[in-house]
Amino acid sequence: MYAYDEIDRTLVNERVSEFRDQVKRRLSGELTEDEFKILRLQNGVYLQLHAYMFRVAIPYGTLATNQLRALAHVARKYDRGYGHFTTRQNIQFNWIKLAELPDALEDLAKVGIHAMQTSGNNMRNVTSDQWAGVAPGEIEDPRIWSELIRQHTTLHPEFSFLPRKFKIAITASDHDRAAIKIHDIGLRLIKNEKGETGFEVLVGGGLGRTPFIAKTIKHFVHGRDILSYIEAILRVYNQYGRRDNIYKARIKILVHELGIEKFSREVEEEWQHIRNSSLQIDDEVIEDIRSRFTYPAYEKLPHMPDELRQAAADPDFEAWRKNSVAPHKNQGYSIVTISLKPIGAPPGDATAEQMDALADLADKYSFGEIRVGHEQNLALPHVAKRDLPALWKALDKLGLATPNVNLITDIIACPGLDYCSLANARSIPIAQELTRRFANHELANLIGRLHINISGCINACGHHHVGHIGILGVEKNGEEVYQITIGGRADENAALGNLIGPGVKFDEVADVVEDIVEAYLALRERPEELFMDTVKRLGVEPFKERVYATR
Repeated sequence: MYAYDEIDRTLVNERVSEFRDQVKRRLSGELTEDEFKILRLQNGVYLQLHAYMFRVAIPYGTLATNQLRALAHVARKYDRGYGHFTTRQNIQFNWIKLAELPDALEDLAKVGIHAMQTSGNNMRNVTSDQWAGVAPGEIEDPRIWSELIRQHTTLHPEFSFLPRKFKIAITASDHDRAAIKIHDIGLRLIKNEKGETGFEVLVGGGLGRTPFIAKTIKHFVHGRDILSYIEAILRVYNQYGRRDNIYKARIKILVHELGIEKFSREVEEEWQHIRNSSLQIDDEVIEDIRSRFTYPAYEKLPHMPDELRQAAADPDFEAWRKNSVAPHKNQGYSIVTISLKPIGAPPGDATAEQMDALADLADKYSFGEIRVGHEQNLALPHVAKRDLPALWKALDKLGLATPNVNLITDIIACPGLDYCSLANARSIPIAQELTRRFANHELANLIGRLHINISGCINACGHHHVGHIGILGVEKNGEEVYQITIGGRADENAALGNLIGPGVKFDEVADVVEDIVEAYLALRERPEELFMDTVKRLGVEPFKERVYATR
């Protein structure tokens, strides 16, 4: 866990006071909605279909238990008893009254939580691997560098009014759990031939109306230079990014139109002017940030404790363990992913009661720490293997032990037309129906790893472009129509999915997904061949034939 210093606490508290005054002026009519819009957006407040939506940052996905309890408190006191975890390590509340927003923000500030820059045309929440610091084989804890970037970019005067929103993600493992290739800047921690820590820097990723996979702009930037290099990228973008057309304003469009080679030259020229400035990071700065992260006092524990060996006789526990428990870099410990995708429920939602109970479980079993992943699930990063059976029983009572992580019902979905004023179609009901269709755990295991992503409009908040099966809802002649893609992925081999054919109606979507799955089971060469491997081997056509044969 990272401990905020006095500067951080002062900044967060002053922001609350400032926003309280802005809300007061809006409610009195001193500010029009247009004048208030830019102010509320920089504090994470959107005007949605039914109410204001409040988006709270969870920097690099790490929460302490007192922070999770504070989120539960906000859900219970100011909202309708639940929150929605998003694909960018934020939580959203959908029903808060504008007059009560400053109070909610103040309650969160007491535990070091804020909503600064969770919306607006500025630097958004810096995200990272939800297993950071505990994943076997990672270069080092990427949250240290995430925190450095967070401090530098928060309320940065030059980058508070960019052409469009800007997102950074960081990973330090070979397997990318942070989806860095679909971000404006993606950073991968690496070591050079001298053993020095640095970054491969990717730029120009993003989804939405015009999706792109990020390209490598520089294969190695030394850690001491990462702030100046990021700043050089942002300066080039700030200067040349389109402000005349919202659909062409993202950095991905600039990179595409200039070409990565020309864009790289522009950045390199800018970087040479600033790389040896005060932006160069002293080792003491990194060590100070590193020292403010506390790590558990791990015990020396056996690899296979008696408690785990005995619990293996329970098939329900074993199903959960094989699905939800991952290796930890310390012997005798595990990382536990908690599915927020129960059958028939909206993906990513957690009730206030569940959040409170999870905080209690994290105190008891995970050294008081919880993580949030971009797949809209949570994780306990420090669970002793001996405690896994007891934890499973407790999670099961809370409805949080669904053994579907990375399976077909572990669906990523945006709120869609049920909440969002930008949406053209519903997302949540489709996700709910698909979880019911594939509720049988044996069938889900037979299918294997398969990610479904659903977006209710072209803005792609559900990341449909990179779903193994992607579902995009659009409006056509007053009806909801859904386009289906296959073959997308958001990991280290990130790729955009390919459209399989014409759009289908709302009540046909689940049938189409069933057809795709049946085609996969019939076409795969062996049970171990994953859906993505079959798609890569055969292409779209066999799936298209199966789906549209009778339509």
